[in-house]
Amino acid sequence: MRDVALSPLRDGELLVRITACGICSSETLQWYADRKAPFVLGHEPVAVIEACGTGAAPLLNGVAGANGMLPFAPGERVFVHHHAPCMQCRRCRRRDYVQCETWRSSKLQPGAMAQFAIVPVESVRADVLRVPDSLDDDLATLIEPLATVVKSVRRSRLRAGDRVLVIGLGTMGMLHLALARFRGAEVLMGADRVASRLDAARTFGAHHAFDIESAPLHEQVAGATDGEGADIVIVCPGSIAAMQAAAQCVAPGGTVVLFTPAAATEYWPLPVHDLFFKDVSVVASYSAGPDDTREALTLLADGLPVRPLVTHRFGLDSIAQAYRLVAAGTDALKVIVYPGRS
Repeated sequence: MRDVALSPLRDGELLVRITACGICSSETLQWYADRKAPFVLGHEPVAVIEACGTGAAPLLNGVAGANGMLPFAPGERVFVHHHAPCMQCRRCRRRDYVQCETWRSSKLQPGAMAQFAIVPVESVRADVLRVPDSLDDDLATLIEPLATVVKSVRRSRLRAGDRVLVIGLGTMGMLHLALARFRGAEVLMGADRVASRLDAARTFGAHHAFDIESAPLHEQVAGATDGEGADIVIVCPGSIAAMQAAAQCVAPGGTVVLFTPAAATEYWPLPVHDLFFKDVSVVASYSAGPDDTREALTLLADGLPVRPLVTHRFGLDSIAQAYRLVAAGTDALKVIVYPGRS
């Protein structure tokens, strides 16, 4: 850890005190971190506004503070998205927010694993959300990860009555199970190799929890679906083996969602012949936009049952231990860092 100077607050920006920040497992992927290094970790924060630049307000229809969207004020508790789109370009008009050039360039200064941060004007206008008092910090740190799941499930085109398989039962896998259950999935299946995560999956609604090392996954899925396979397969790990397993498990007319990328040097030998004649869709789902964060906040505020996800809490001085725990990928699920705690 080190002290860094923050830039003077400019018009439209916010100075926030980070009260809690979840750890995303993507930050423990060496190829992902090496590509961005050096950088300050953390992108799942909840914070309290300490100071506001002139005109710091949400943007609606191109006008800051319009239609009752009041300017932000010190003392308000907020969710802050680390990236935000311009809301004006062609990609934004298509709701492809994560492809917006502004989205890719905007970021917190210095990052969310810090005691204080500057929120850029782009985020202030498009994706800073007031957090209700009913939502404590533990749950508020789940807004960003749940938003990515909201987008993933939307892109899967899940329908009530579908049979859903989630491969990889870390935090993101459990959130997929919880949301798929909420959306009306008829059969929920989870797959992992960690026994404690298989047990936890059942508490998040899984009707079947498959140990991928006990038997071929496609055989286990076939046995639970009358031989048809899963209508929706969510692949949470950025693993070629997991992607290949998904292709074997997906039902005719189904969808495979790639939720995490593989390294740039890795390639999936796509089984085009089989997927073509099965009419299978393969879609990627990268991050989330303002529409997704708003829906995630609503879901959490309305009581989506995900509180058991939070398993560990640390202060900023124990952050190395916290990241090692996430990287181990065993008993820990959601690990949260509280920068104000020792």
